[in-house]
Amino acid sequence: MLIIDAHLDLAWNAIQWNRNLQQSVYTIRVQESDLPGAGRGQGTVAFPEMRKGGVALCFATLLARSTGHAVPNLDYSSPLQAYAAAQGQLAYYHALSESGEARLIKNRMELNNHILEWEQWESNLPRTPPLGLIISMESADPILKPDQLPAWKEAGVRIMGPAHYGAGRYAGGTSTEFGLTVDGITLLKEMERLNIILDLTHLSDEAFWEAMDMFRGTIIASHNNCRTLVPHQRQFDDKQIRAIIDRDGVIGAAFDNWMIRPGWVRGSKENERVVIGYVVDHIDHICQLAGNAKHAAIGSDLDGGFGREQSPSDLDTIADLQKLVDILTGRGYSMEDVSLIMHGNWLRLLRNAWED
Repeated sequence: MLIIDAHLDLAWNAIQWNRNLQQSVYTIRVQESDLPGAGRGQGTVAFPEMRKGGVALCFATLLARSTGHAVPNLDYSSPLQAYAAAQGQLAYYHALSESGEARLIKNRMELNNHILEWEQWESNLPRTPPLGLIISMESADPILKPDQLPAWKEAGVRIMGPAHYGAGRYAGGTSTEFGLTVDGITLLKEMERLNIILDLTHLSDEAFWEAMDMFRGTIIASHNNCRTLVPHQRQFDDKQIRAIIDRDGVIGAAFDNWMIRPGWVRGSKENERVVIGYVVDHIDHICQLAGNAKHAAIGSDLDGGFGREQSPSDLDTIADLQKLVDILTGRGYSMEDVSLIMHGNWLRLLRNAWED
């Protein structure tokens, strides 16, 4: 079954982590076997495994922050540096497109043609079609000022989350209680004018509700689990989930262990007890709140600064997202509903959001 994954930090892994994603996960693991740091030698995402798993399309991120709390290769000391890092990641996606490895999807016609090609591809052919990438900005900090947004859209950005972790330049993010900044309000107005999809993921509760009140465009939560199941401000509570459902939004389930099961501790044996079925608990919770399967989807966040050591124990590579099919049908979901969760809900949302 085709998969749309709404959150993969492909360029960040390629540029900041120096991973050649054209090679297999297993080759990259061997190359990193002597490197220190969380996730090194434990990666789960590369292009061969995406093809093997039928991940025909993903929302591919630009990830750079400038919150005033510098973190190597992630949070930069100035917006100018964050701008340069995000531009480098953007250049990587364009290089993939020019090489034929992937294609950038920017409108409804390109989306429909891409999905049709994957649906008509036969598994006995030697090569799959190119991977589809929709560029999503995770943290708007690289945007030097809101009136620069048209240039980012022209370069391919179609989805934007204003904040990441900490107090961003445009909004409060995870672990803060700040709302939208003055520039953040201007940014959201410009996003609505340009028909850029708003990703609510990582917004503080205050910023979430302010954004919901003022932004009338298409909304999503690309990689977000349920606070009812894992109590933490990073997740959304039932009121927030219902608000997204009421706006016909879609929520992608994340595969980061600490977001899947409460009490998970990095480096502990608890990793062995977290399985993909627990991710389905979050998907099912969203479906129960909605009364249907039209608002739950996948936003794996695999290799988002971690690897197998912080992913479900029955997931070796991204190709194992296909295991969701049997788990969902085993829970009583029809194949029609499974298809919605695996890719159909993201397709519907994008087709409704894009006019051309």
